[in-house]
Amino acid sequence: MKLLIKNMVCPRCIIAVKDILEAEGVKVKSVALGDAETEGELTDGQSIAIARRLQNMGFELLDDPRSQLVEQIRIAVQELVRMKGERPKMSDYLSHNLKKDYSTLSKLFSEVRGITIERFAIAHRIEYAKELLCYSQLSTSEIAYTLGYSSPAHLSSQFKQVTGMTPKEFRALEQHGRLSLDEL
Repeated sequence: MKLLIKNMVCPRCIIAVKDILEAEGVKVKSVALGDAETEGELTDGQSIAIARRLQNMGFELLDDPRSQLVEQIRIAVQELVRMKGERPKMSDYLSHNLKKDYSTLSKLFSEVRGITIERFAIAHRIEYAKELLCYSQLSTSEIAYTLGYSSPAHLSSQFKQVTGMTPKEFRALEQHGRLSLDEL
């Protein structure tokens, strides 16, 4: 049985979700960002207990098909932003991976999240840029390349538009004010 879980954003989240499922006596086939696959169906009691425990940890078990698709879009955008090397066009990537027309995905995402997929992807790219600025020795040019920007100037322009400061100004701050991925 496949379960979709909201707010799984890191390897520690995967471990926490796996631990919750196993604590409820569920045999786990796999756990990845945003989903878990179990052997067999869950009992009603297991479903309720798992949902409560997930909620206590800041996760949400998604059972509404629209919410599930929005979560799949969110995860796919996150994967695309962090993809190494040359990236495909976002609309092609999402359509291919989610097996839906991009206009359908875009409309649904905007309705549910109140932001376009494009703006959401930009927010993720900027948060990833912040992470690289804080925790790496990469230059702005290297970060621009890593994130798939056409130039360092494009990264700087978009970074300033979103944050109100340049990457250099951000790097010089003592308190960086980053968002966690589940806040996006």
